[in-house]
Amino acid sequence: MGVVILRESPLSPDLGPLMRRHTAAMHADTPPESIHMMDPGALAGSGADFFVLRDDGLPVGMGALVRIGAGHAEIKSMHVLSEVRGRGFARMMLEHLMSAARDAGIARLSLETGSQPGFEAARMLYERAGFVECPPFGSYVPDPNSVFMTRALT
Repeated sequence: MGVVILRESPLSPDLGPLMRRHTAAMHADTPPESIHMMDPGALAGSGADFFVLRDDGLPVGMGALVRIGAGHAEIKSMHVLSEVRGRGFARMMLEHLMSAARDAGIARLSLETGSQPGFEAARMLYERAGFVECPPFGSYVPDPNSVFMTRALT
């Protein structure tokens, strides 16, 4: 089977463990008022383009694109299970999200991630992919626990 990234429903029954691990990871380092993740129901209801990375059929990573304006989308719920990190899966998911955004006519991608040390690897991944820090966008407000990043997809 190998590694595949497919568009799926965030409500798929076999995604429960991945979603719970993502939720636990977000709550481990971040005060509740600074957690901006979307639960599966909110992702499904938002019209997000939701993708799952599967390794030999097992869901080990995920990411979503949520439109926030004309030609502008936000990366949400990007997560790779800790036991498979270091295999390039996060980079694969990010590249897939950027490609899907381009294919959908999205000209700008933005994201919010944590400012805590536990999010350093994620921030470095985004920087290597051309994302730069920016002010809060959409409905976000300044938050010392958040780093906002964006990049054009031209």
